Amino acid sequence: MKIYETAVKNPVGTSLIFIGVVIIGFMFYRQLPIDLYPEIDMNIISVMTSYPGAGSDDVEANVTRPLEDVLNSTESIKEITSQSRDGMSMLMLEFDFGTNMDNVMNDVRDKVDMISGFLPEGAEDPMILKFSSDMIPVIILSATARESAGALYKILDEQVANPLNRIPGVGTVAVSGAPEREIQVNIMPEKLEAYNISLEQIAQVISAENVNVPAGNFDIGSQTYMLRLEGEFSESRELNNIIVGSNQGRPIYLRDLAVVKDTLQDRIMENYTNGERSASLVVQKQSGSNTVAIANAVKKEIVELKKNLPPDIEIVTVMDTSEYVKVSINSLLETILLALVIVGLVVLFFLGRWRATVIIMVTIPISLIGSFIYLYLTGNSINIISLSALSITIGMVVDDAIVVLENITTHIERGSRPKQAAVYGTEEVSLSIIASTLTIVAVFLPMTMVGGFAGVMFKQLGWMVTIIISLSLIIAMTLTPMMSAKMMRADKDKKMSMFDRWYNKNVLPLLDKLDKGYSRLVKKVATNRRTTVTTVLAIFILGVVISALTLKTEFMPASDNNDIAMTVEMPTGTRMELTRETGHKIAQMMEKQHPEVEIVSFAVGQASDDNAWAAMQDNGSNILSYNIRLTEAKNRKKSIYDVSDELRTELAAMPEVHRFRVMPGGGDMGMTGGSNVAVEIYGYDLTETDKLAADLKPKLEAIAGLRDITISRKDYRMEYNIVFDREKLSLNGLNMATTANAVRNRINGLIMSRYREDGEEYNIRVRYDEQYRQSIEDIENIMIYNPMGVGIRVRDVGRVEENSSLPQIDRKDRQRIVTVQGTIYKRALSEIVKDVNATLASLDVPPGVQVEISGSLEEQQESFSQLGLLLMIVSLLVYIVLASQFESLTYPFIIILTVPFAFIGSLLLLSITGEPLGIMGFVGLIMLVGMVVKNGIVLIDYINLNRERGMSIITAVVHGGRSRLRPVLMTTLTTILGMVPLAIGTGQGSEMWKSLGISIIGGMTFSTIITLILVPALYSIFGGNGVKRRRRKHREEIHNQIGQGETTTYLKGAKA
Repeated sequence: MKIYETAVKNPVGTSLIFIGVVIIGFMFYRQLPIDLYPEIDMNIISVMTSYPGAGSDDVEANVTRPLEDVLNSTESIKEITSQSRDGMSMLMLEFDFGTNMDNVMNDVRDKVDMISGFLPEGAEDPMILKFSSDMIPVIILSATARESAGALYKILDEQVANPLNRIPGVGTVAVSGAPEREIQVNIMPEKLEAYNISLEQIAQVISAENVNVPAGNFDIGSQTYMLRLEGEFSESRELNNIIVGSNQGRPIYLRDLAVVKDTLQDRIMENYTNGERSASLVVQKQSGSNTVAIANAVKKEIVELKKNLPPDIEIVTVMDTSEYVKVSINSLLETILLALVIVGLVVLFFLGRWRATVIIMVTIPISLIGSFIYLYLTGNSINIISLSALSITIGMVVDDAIVVLENITTHIERGSRPKQAAVYGTEEVSLSIIASTLTIVAVFLPMTMVGGFAGVMFKQLGWMVTIIISLSLIIAMTLTPMMSAKMMRADKDKKMSMFDRWYNKNVLPLLDKLDKGYSRLVKKVATNRRTTVTTVLAIFILGVVISALTLKTEFMPASDNNDIAMTVEMPTGTRMELTRETGHKIAQMMEKQHPEVEIVSFAVGQASDDNAWAAMQDNGSNILSYNIRLTEAKNRKKSIYDVSDELRTELAAMPEVHRFRVMPGGGDMGMTGGSNVAVEIYGYDLTETDKLAADLKPKLEAIAGLRDITISRKDYRMEYNIVFDREKLSLNGLNMATTANAVRNRINGLIMSRYREDGEEYNIRVRYDEQYRQSIEDIENIMIYNPMGVGIRVRDVGRVEENSSLPQIDRKDRQRIVTVQGTIYKRALSEIVKDVNATLASLDVPPGVQVEISGSLEEQQESFSQLGLLLMIVSLLVYIVLASQFESLTYPFIIILTVPFAFIGSLLLLSITGEPLGIMGFVGLIMLVGMVVKNGIVLIDYINLNRERGMSIITAVVHGGRSRLRPVLMTTLTTILGMVPLAIGTGQGSEMWKSLGISIIGGMTFSTIITLILVPALYSIFGGNGVKRRRRKHREEIHNQIGQGETTTYLKGAKA
């Protein structure tokens, strides 16, 4: 017994199975996490090595290059980029998407362990970090304080960060920008010299005095007691009373030599929000956690925590990714609901029966809700990719049900009983709906196997669509016939309602006219088939030419997420106080001139080593990093791109600003910030590459649509070098290491011990008092003691020279590199790249220097090449599916010929709407391969059925075309109109899907018109040729038989 017969005979069982699917799907839906993108395993590993006190060129030669050489052989590595900064080497290893990062991580760890023994003395062990999408903060909070500013770090760490860390799903909460407490021991050098004590001795004494020692257990009577020696300082002022030495039998106290200050660290990163000193709290999540749920829990918890905080502390949200997630997902949900209504109206218009519309619309929720079961079982989340799969398939899931129901209705009209009609009607079209579903699966299933960025993004889309479409096929073969058998009536049996009367009077005559008109057109086309094919071919060539001339391309569309990030640099070496002043000036200007700006938060200063999040961003005493939050997109007229452009003009007018970069969308980590173009200049000679970059910058600034042209290489900055005479050092019993460390301890400070209070630890820093480290004379006067205890001044063994050096050296693929980068504004990537190439052609490139274009172009080319390969594979698979269904090579060829027309239609509509072809539009083209052939299958399948019933070719084509016109138009219109909400895309975050919607609408519209004309014409040509071939064969056979007969007669006569 066939599946549809079983379903018709067992209505209760069939209904309950699908009700079960819906209930389970709905239960799983409630438990799914919500996120912006699917879990993307980021393909980047960073290796950070600290080498305190070394200049950038030392770091490059002694740390970065050895690490690059050993890591270059890691398997499936794509590129190595590195930054050698003062005291810090940072390598970024990028791998191909889809690489198993855990294996790679082990490989990198082994290689780093192997080389870490050969790194210079004083370099710390390299730290290896695997990037993941969880590193993008879920929410950044900013706390401002007035009276409590001094204790802000402690308050936030204990009373805010710790409780937030306990929220399920929160990974880490980092506090930065708050002033941290520090105990400073500021020494007077003349007193040290008077008592002949070195700074190192003092640090050792403090360290030896500040200890707790467990002394073991001992028994007294029947009890065992533990003995502890507690020597740690309970108050910071106790340090004053330490005895650090003796002079003529009198003790020397620390207070005699130094001033002990319990104060805040200096030269650290400071944060300001809306003009007030603040600290930022960065909340990151654990893998696979629910972004929206975490952000909501954090906000709820903050309200509770505020009750116990000092009244002057205010906490505001600076950045909240969950807002954008919620808005994007809500706008997609609106799209889905709108598409549902449109599809319902289309079905009602063509079928004119409420019951038929209900039967078809039931398919949608069951298929879509059923897909949540897959999401839950595979541990995926609800995100814009999985929701877009629902949005894309709404118009497609009803296709099979429409074809089945349309055929059942025809049988009922001819007088069959509903049950018989349900079985036979389904049987007739079962093959064509299975084939058309297989073609869609042939398109989407290979998407799950694509590599690269496109593969990561669309893997989930491929699985979701495959599952939803397969479900819709099962429903069309079981539930649709079962419901039709129960609910449908022949016209003569049913009572006429008001709607029926109106429909029969106004809509039916229209549809009949359409049928008749089309059958006349098909007759013309079939008789003048060669003219038709020539005309269609001419239209195709014209389309190709127009598309080639007008097409623009990009990588990912830019979308508005309310955030702008901005980096402003003052001239290298500017003091932090001056930078801070400019920072406030810029913030006040923004608040005055831009009513759209809600929160301005900025950080200034050098990040501390233990704050990994801040250390990876650009930071320094001359650098300001801004996070700007605008009001919601619907409440303002200007987009983040317009506001960014105005900010660029305002910053360019400020003479004190050396350079700046405005990043709409919030920096490089997000995927919403639009495209950029980078020109990479490779070469070892720093002066040559600097000159080339400086020549290139004004030329790029002249290109329309390129903004924020920045040169990646930092400016040279002035510094002082102490050049020691090795001979003099050795004569005085000193060496390079001891001398260098001694100078460092006196200027930067020596930390050998920590002061503990209430479970927190604070550094005790011993160094010269500030007044003794303010000039070159102070440095030359530094006294260093040799092993015999004799003091030698720095000026006696060396000299101080003024010098300039690079604070950072960038490398890529083991070569020095300088990048000139620009952001694209209101132009397509392809147009800008064309202009940039023209500019590069006129450049005079010196020997030994190479110039390349990268940025979004590189990613676009990579994704397009993978999607292009996917397009070829998909087309081949669809052809194989069609050929196996029709058991012929010519019919599939007729159908597949409509696909290029879909591409032309899609590219033309993209050109008309001014939307460039991005990665999303390309996916639209691939999807068209499966969607477009559906119409051809339905048409040819029915024409073949008519031929088997003994009709002539032309009659079969005309009759087939007429009876299949409505289902073809219905399935096409449901798909096209289901895409309209995506293509119009008014909500926030809808920019991403716009080109996909437009490309599918253009392709479907153009190809359907062509299919309805070209398929009958081609069928007549191929069918006619087939008939002629068969006739010729038949004639030859008859001829042969007659010839054989004559020969036999002749032989018989001869015998006689």
